[in-house]
Amino acid sequence: MTLLVVKNLRLCCNGTLILHDVSLTVGEGEIVGLLGPNGAGKTTTILAALGLFEPVAGSIRTLGHDPQIHGAALRRQIGVLPDPNGFYDWMTAPSYLAFFAGLYGCTLDDASITHRLEAVGLTPAAGQSIGTFSRGMRQRLGLARALIADPKLLVLDEPTSGLDPRGRRDIHDLLSSLAKSGVGILLCTHLLDDVERLCARACFIVGGRTVAEGRIADLLRAGAGQARFRLELSGPVPVTAKLPVNARIIVEDYATVTVDVDPAVHPDIAWRELLDLGWPITTIAHESGGLEQVYLDVVTTSIAPETMAISPIGRAV
Repeated sequence: MTLLVVKNLRLCCNGTLILHDVSLTVGEGEIVGLLGPNGAGKTTTILAALGLFEPVAGSIRTLGHDPQIHGAALRRQIGVLPDPNGFYDWMTAPSYLAFFAGLYGCTLDDASITHRLEAVGLTPAAGQSIGTFSRGMRQRLGLARALIADPKLLVLDEPTSGLDPRGRRDIHDLLSSLAKSGVGILLCTHLLDDVERLCARACFIVGGRTVAEGRIADLLRAGAGQARFRLELSGPVPVTAKLPVNARIIVEDYATVTVDVDPAVHPDIAWRELLDLGWPITTIAHESGGLEQVYLDVVTTSIAPETMAISPIGRAV
């Protein structure tokens, strides 16, 4: 089931055309990355999908309905984490969730509230006010709020911003689990590592236009090609060791090896195979290629979006 369909969206704000031609889809159980530079139109696209902006052309179907007609009802079935998040500093986390549960038309008992806070890894001290929360704690609380109504569709704007590496991994695990349960997730972020770890597809918006969209593996093959890494070793490569089929050595100098990895395969898989083969890897540094290079190429070549065209599979040409 497709939960969100945006087709050829055009939208004006105060008489200025902001979105020229945006198209994207989010399916059930799918995490889709929404990427682009600041001011590209990502947040405007999200607001339109929620029925908060009226398009001048194109179409939007959110959970199968027009959000301009059914916006209020749809917003009760969608979890949203905006940036900035919007908190009441004098509230505690439990009172905050209870308040928003009321806005969604439901009631949460104390046990349910505690469970939802624990699910996002948030365990504030008893009576601790939101005003004393760190940025990471606020992010976790915002995600807990987005999940209050057990939504079918989640729209997240920078959900891991301000989190430490452990916190980011916890949120990654939670989002992956939600997707496996059938929740569709639109992930708007500048953290490409989040997209590489979580998303099967991505949509690039530049200058109010979708300039590339599709499976990340396809975008990588069509764009930057191989992802290049520098491996630092504690000793030489074992003489009998073979490379996985998805990787090849470019430069080898005793304790430093430059390796290209097939973009269709997550590098972690290649590293696991190399370690199993006896490679004494101590450090892995990303040098070029991968989603970062695709992003830079797409943004650079789309500065003048009037010259861009979209191929039938959604790739910029």
